Amino acid sequence: MRRVLAALSLAVLMPLGAWADEEAELIGDAARGAEVFRKCTGCHQVGPDAKNRAGPHLNGIFGRAAGALEEFPYSRSMQRAASDGLIWDYPRLDAYLENPRALISGTRMAFRGLKEPQDRHDVMAFLRQYSANPQDIPEAEPTAVKREVELAPEVLAIVGDKAYGEYLASECLTCHKRDGADEGIPSITRWHAEDFVVAMHAYKRKLRPHPVMQLMAGRLSDEEIASLAAYFADLE
Repeated sequence: MRRVLAALSLAVLMPLGAWADEEAELIGDAARGAEVFRKCTGCHQVGPDAKNRAGPHLNGIFGRAAGALEEFPYSRSMQRAASDGLIWDYPRLDAYLENPRALISGTRMAFRGLKEPQDRHDVMAFLRQYSANPQDIPEAEPTAVKREVELAPEVLAIVGDKAYGEYLASECLTCHKRDGADEGIPSITRWHAEDFVVAMHAYKRKLRPHPVMQLMAGRLSDEEIASLAAYFADLE
């Protein structure tokens, strides 16, 4: 037990079942994560005296349901994610830290994300010290978890047909606003094409918890998703 606590105090993130293995390879460096986390402290606190600020406190974040703190006024987008069953496990926290609006488009979190995988894994190693019962320690190397869904390079390389995307977009625009207005339905106008593709494939694989979007994305081919992405990326 003393060895396990020592490992936690050093802020390491180890593969499941390897907490007591001194030879286990480190996945995250919590000491470095504490430094990276300074970028977040304008909105978030963590630790014994943590309070909600512009963002909710992050104690116990691993395994916590989205929108679970009753005293915090979450955005409508986060409330919808909560209703859809989003749980902050390791892959989804990684995706959110990389690009918050790619996972939850209407989030009020203005942070642009941590693009370096090691930064994200170090921050999560730091945060893991403040979750009592972490359950989702990845068994892969940090670089193995890059996005909410891994896509083959040839899928990401598909060049979408904007004209075809415009044709397909009529169904999307029954809910999403062409001018990018966000009135309860997140904007997808001018969304980076690759982020759009990843998000749609996440719905298609049911990693994003929205039944309607899962159904819609499930009907689309890779080429159709790429065409929609190309259309909305340049929509004025």
